Amino acid sequence: MRGAERAFACCACSMAIFDYGADSMVLSIYRTKRECGAAAAAFGAGRIRAALEKKGLCRIVIATGASQFDMLDCLVHEPGIDWSRVSMFHLDEYVGLPESHPASFRKYIKERFVAKLPCPLGEANYVEGDAGDVAGAIAALGRHLQDAEVDVCFIGIGENGHIAFNDPPADFDTEEPYIVVNLDQACRRQQLGEGWFKTMDDVPSQAVSMTVRQIMKSRCIVNTVPDARKAEAMRMTFEDTLGPEHPAAIIRLHADCRTFCDADAAAKLSKITKELCAK
Repeated sequence: MRGAERAFACCACSMAIFDYGADSMVLSIYRTKRECGAAAAAFGAGRIRAALEKKGLCRIVIATGASQFDMLDCLVHEPGIDWSRVSMFHLDEYVGLPESHPASFRKYIKERFVAKLPCPLGEANYVEGDAGDVAGAIAALGRHLQDAEVDVCFIGIGENGHIAFNDPPADFDTEEPYIVVNLDQACRRQQLGEGWFKTMDDVPSQAVSMTVRQIMKSRCIVNTVPDARKAEAMRMTFEDTLGPEHPAAIIRLHADCRTFCDADAAAKLSKITKELCAK
């Protein structure tokens, strides 16, 4: 993990309103959610193809939630990927929630990603939040995850600025690949607001989450953040102080991170930020 923030400069993009970044992290802003998701999928697919060409195998992490609908719908249709040589892990899962529940992230990934691929995945690794021994299950999954480097990690940002389920104040120190976390009220309200649960009492209070350091170990991070309700989180990510109170801000230190958002999600970015992009 880098110890200082990178400088930013502008680069051109034909589809985007503007790009913001340097040789590592780049922010691309699009007019619609669909353009945002399609661009994120195309970029991530390019990194998957590159890994397959170089190594013959590729390891990815898939995110869930409403913000990933368009990206995943486009990713499964990207040409030229031999998915049988791709190993998939996912970011997080609720503790105690069965896979049959509509809000289960395992159910989400299987239905919205795995089932729509043109050929079976080489390997699909899921977080079993309802395992009889959750600690043992995530320890075994974590050991397997750390067998080799993750090539592409697809993530989003929560309304409270979380990445995965690392709500503020996030644990920036643990080297464990997965941990059990307590979900804050803002995070739980988001899950209710997106329609995954009928009442606030139905939203679990705990989840298994890939940790901040584990996410940052990925060779490439593809961050997809559409929707006006993510505007404050985007502002925090790009403009607030870097620390546990603003978990997603850590991606500013990643060597190869690209964020894709729509104009609504970028609405609270400062004039200074936008002027910097326009140069």
